[in-house]
Amino acid sequence: MLDIEVIEDPAAAEASLDPIRTRILQELAEPGSATQLAAKVGLPRQKVNYHLKALERHGLVELVEERRKGNVTERVLRATAASYLISPVALQSVAPDPRRFADRFSAFLLLALAGRMVQEMGKLIAGAAAARQTLATFAIDGEVTFRSAADRAAFAEDLGVAVTRLVDKYHHAGAGGRKHRLVVALHPALKPETQDSTKIIPAKGQDND
Repeated sequence: MLDIEVIEDPAAAEASLDPIRTRILQELAEPGSATQLAAKVGLPRQKVNYHLKALERHGLVELVEERRKGNVTERVLRATAASYLISPVALQSVAPDPRRFADRFSAFLLLALAGRMVQEMGKLIAGAAAARQTLATFAIDGEVTFRSAADRAAFAEDLGVAVTRLVDKYHHAGAGGRKHRLVVALHPALKPETQDSTKIIPAKGQDND
C-alpha cells in the first residue's frame, strides 16, 4: 500500500469523489470484505459490492485474498493507498500552467506550481515504485510571523537572494547531471477559525498588514 496515490485518470477521479466510495476507501485502509464493509457504512452488501467493483475497476482497491465459506467465496480487498490526491492531469484541458503567470507574487502562480508539483511527483513516485528505486526528494515546512508587510517583503527579497546564491553555487550545466525542480513558496497561514471555510484573498494593494 502506498502512503499517497496520485490519481490521473478522469474516470478514476470521478469514482473516488463519490462520498460512499470515499468512505469505503477510508475503511479499506485495513483489508475487509463486502460483508464487513456493509456493517460499517450502513448499506446492503449488494450495494457495497457495486461500489467495490467500480473502485477495483479503476485500480483504487486491490484483492488481498479469497476465502471459501461453504458455497460462497468471500473476497477481501484493501485500498491501494492510505491517502489519495487528484492530479491536474485528470483535468488536462483546463489544468493551470505556471507559464501563464509572470508575477512571482501571484497567488495563482503559487497554485499552478503546486498543481504541477502534484502532477510531476505522482509520475515520479509511480516510476520509482515500478523500478523499485528510492526517490530523492527534500522538503521544508514551517511558519514565520512577520511584524509588518514591509518585513515580509524584505524576507522574500532576502530569501530570493539566498536561493539564487545556492543555485549558482551548485548548478551544473554540463552533461552527466540530474536536473531537479526547485520550488520555494510563502503564503499566509489560515487562522484556526477559518480552516474549514473559504477565505477570500485580498487583492494586490489591499493588504491589511
